[in-house]
Amino acid sequence: MRKNFWMFAGFLLFVFGFLSLVLSMIGVQFAFLTWMDQPGRLFGFVLRLVFIIAGVLTVIMASTDWDREMAESSAE
Repeated sequence: MRKNFWMFAGFLLFVFGFLSLVLSMIGVQFAFLTWMDQPGRLFGFVLRLVFIIAGVLTVIMASTDWDREMAESSAE
């Protein structure tokens, strides 16, 4: 259950970050993400990249089998 939540949250972060980056290139924005460009366009661009990277990292961390990783690292 918890793993599914983090996978979904990471996927949403990635999708919204990627789509808002692509849409901002053609001059369109999601209405609920307009606050990103208030401080400046560079800040909005960097924040969109952070959304994408955070989404990918969240999915990777959620899909890792930590019990197996701990067993393999202690066996060495």
